[in-house]
Amino acid sequence: MKISFQPYQLELKYPFRISGFSRTYTPLMLVKVFHEGYTGLGEASMVPYMGENFETASHFLKQIDLSWMKLPFNYPELRTYLDGIADGNPAIKAAIDIALHDLEGKLNSTPCFRFFGSEQEKMPVTSVTIGIDSPDVIIKKIEEAEFARVLKVKLGSDDDKRLIETIRSVSPKPLYADANQGWTNKEEALDFIYWLKDNGVEILEQPMDKNNIEGNAWITERSPIPILADEAIQRLAGLNKIKGAYHGINIKLMKSAGMHEAFEMIEKARKYDMKVLIGCMSETSVATSAGIALAPLCDWADLDGPFLTNNNPFDNPAFKDGKWLLSNKPGLGIPDNNF
Repeated sequence: MKISFQPYQLELKYPFRISGFSRTYTPLMLVKVFHEGYTGLGEASMVPYMGENFETASHFLKQIDLSWMKLPFNYPELRTYLDGIADGNPAIKAAIDIALHDLEGKLNSTPCFRFFGSEQEKMPVTSVTIGIDSPDVIIKKIEEAEFARVLKVKLGSDDDKRLIETIRSVSPKPLYADANQGWTNKEEALDFIYWLKDNGVEILEQPMDKNNIEGNAWITERSPIPILADEAIQRLAGLNKIKGAYHGINIKLMKSAGMHEAFEMIEKARKYDMKVLIGCMSETSVATSAGIALAPLCDWADLDGPFLTNNNPFDNPAFKDGKWLLSNKPGLGIPDNNF
């Protein structure tokens, strides 16, 4: 079993602004795993604040030897192997995990979603993100997202109220919101959450600093809408730390180190009676398709990566009535000749 990789710069349609941060592109590492004439595709989306980059990804991948893996692939064993090479690096570990799921699906002529028992009938709508921007650009973004049934709003700036009012001036669609740790006063945050609910916001991610478990828990206990952990949760082990502090979690494959651990996080969250949103970074159709395979197991989806980029080298997955459609093709259903 051989592996190859290629750096790629994914360009964003608009500068992506969240609380305290802005970028115009995202560095990716596109990964291929070869076995018995088949190719598995994977992807690492290395957003700067997570600490991974081309150099760290290349260094990690050069240490990988997958010759020991046999069908059916043992993903818990893979996790132990990858974590033994180096701590952290969840995005590049996710790329390997995704590529192996795609490869296993192709070797077995099985769509990836069947590995997890997903069903199209349970597919949630996916939101499309409206980043922090000027009112005229926000309106333009909303017009371009006409196909979406739900919009997601990035909050955490001094213009939060104006942003919502701008959206409401042109669109009545339901809203998801993400404060990206941007709020510091829990009482003011709670008051604003009630205002957000009155203006059609249905869920809110990460109102306060991820380390402020007590403050976020205080808001969760009193909030009229579900409060979800985002920056406060990455991998499976972190669920125990935040249990009871949030109504649910946002799982991203680039944080969970791939599809297998994301699936385990969904199962554990359910045991804790927590809701689940499956989200994404800036991604191509490869990582998005991996998230789509798990989305029917979740309450909400925010898998909008291909909609927010200019140079996705792959065709978009099928999309209809605000929802992604599961592909019945083997693996992720993406041809491997695009890169």
